[in-house]
Amino acid sequence: MKGDEIVVAIQEERLSRIKRDRVYAAETTACLAYCLDYARIQPEDLTLVVLSVAGSASDERNDILRNPLLQPELNGVATCGIPHHLAHAVSAFATSGFKESAVLVVDGRGSPFEDLLPEEQRVARGGLSDDAEIISLYAAAGRSLVPVEKHLVARGNWLDMRPAGMPFFASLGGIFSSVAQQVFGDAAEAGKVMGLAPYGKCKIPTDSFFSICDNEFHFKADVPKMFGDDARWPSNKDKYKNLACSAQVALEIALIYLAQRLRSLCDSKNLCYAGGVALNSIANERIIRESDFQKVFITPAAEDSGAAIGAAYYGLWQLTGQNTCRPMDHDACGRLYTPGAIAATIETAPGVHFIKSKDVLADAVELLQEGKMLGWFDGRSEMGPRALGQRSIVCDPRRDDAKEILNSRIKKREGFRPFAPVVLLEEVQNWFEVDHQNPASPFMLRICKFREEKKAQVPAVVHVDNSGRLQTITPQANGRFYELVKRFYEQTGVPMLLNTSFNVRGEPIVETPEDAIRCLLNSGLDACVFEDRIAFKYVSW
Repeated sequence: MKGDEIVVAIQEERLSRIKRDRVYAAETTACLAYCLDYARIQPEDLTLVVLSVAGSASDERNDILRNPLLQPELNGVATCGIPHHLAHAVSAFATSGFKESAVLVVDGRGSPFEDLLPEEQRVARGGLSDDAEIISLYAAAGRSLVPVEKHLVARGNWLDMRPAGMPFFASLGGIFSSVAQQVFGDAAEAGKVMGLAPYGKCKIPTDSFFSICDNEFHFKADVPKMFGDDARWPSNKDKYKNLACSAQVALEIALIYLAQRLRSLCDSKNLCYAGGVALNSIANERIIRESDFQKVFITPAAEDSGAAIGAAYYGLWQLTGQNTCRPMDHDACGRLYTPGAIAATIETAPGVHFIKSKDVLADAVELLQEGKMLGWFDGRSEMGPRALGQRSIVCDPRRDDAKEILNSRIKKREGFRPFAPVVLLEEVQNWFEVDHQNPASPFMLRICKFREEKKAQVPAVVHVDNSGRLQTITPQANGRFYELVKRFYEQTGVPMLLNTSFNVRGEPIVETPEDAIRCLLNSGLDACVFEDRIAFKYVSW
């Protein structure tokens, strides 16, 4: 950061090309070098380095003083650390634009009790040194976040893997990780569980997952004991659909309870929300519609990458003594790639030919109307996990077969997984049932039902429950991506496109022009749009 501006931010996975690649403070990382290089500074130019980790701060791998690139002591750079949930909370509040707010953080697990600030320890339910935070409630104003209540998991054991069968869980994030492990063989695939849930029925009652007594969660072993084998999807389809649906319902009930409790404990009509569980768009919509908060802000980098943004803002507040309440209206934190660098990549890439367009938006809209699947590479990459029009794959949402083609030929993933509509903000209420709610969803973190008379026009982006995880766009925040959708609207009468992340299964979203060309060549994409050029594979001639 420089002043209150995020100059650059990037996840390590975008550079290493290893999905969910983890960063340790004591080690050399590509993301750190990337950020310093883009900012055109050296380590000694830094004023302060702030660290937040999800594990123990005493782990030598998290010792920032040992970082071989930063070398803070040698370079005379001050350092400090903050607990994981506090970093999440700051990341949401600092970018919300609110002057005061209630703040909710929910994830799998955060920092251990021994790493919490004294004021956090005083409101924690539990308190052994290795117990870890799983739910945190704060009251925020100015640059102060006062902890109101904190829930811990004993010994940090939020997910207990078994030799066979569904893992035991002890946090709300753990519920979805446990279901993901049982159904898909990967505890990190919680997003798949959310996509599968609307196909099932709630057959397992919420009190089989947890109970709430004296405002404290008590997680149960009942559900894991129902699943003792390791049969993965697509085995047990009906059973797993119902398990996903039941887990989703249980999570929604828990989050509505927490939102209402926070509202009763904090005298604010604003809510900021972060943590990995905040990526559950279905639950988010219920919080927005059913809680008593008038304004809800959910930060786009809600998962662990967002803690770095919170740590940076926390450091800024310590240095300046003020919170400027600068809102984030668009998630675009990566570096810019110059037109020359992009052109050089395209022109020298084997297996690729390109056209230099006089009106690239018009040409892109024509390709979309012809049924082409396009990569869209534009501007600075997103920090969060949602593709928001800088590193996207787009296609015509009117195609009946688009979902099947994308899942099988390009994304190479399960056929039940939905795709998101990106829609002009001014047209949202004509297409979605947003009633009198604020229709904005700039970070693709809400789920809304399509209007009954509209859904047949855009089958590619209507989920099985007639909903869409929509992203709303404006000319001020989204620039050329807005113009692309607007041009498509002018030609077709449909003010939206299908928007999904620019990657294939098992890979992170593309970051560089080289990544984009590689994805084009190794997938069923028809073309990729860069600046004023459109690249094609030779095989498409």
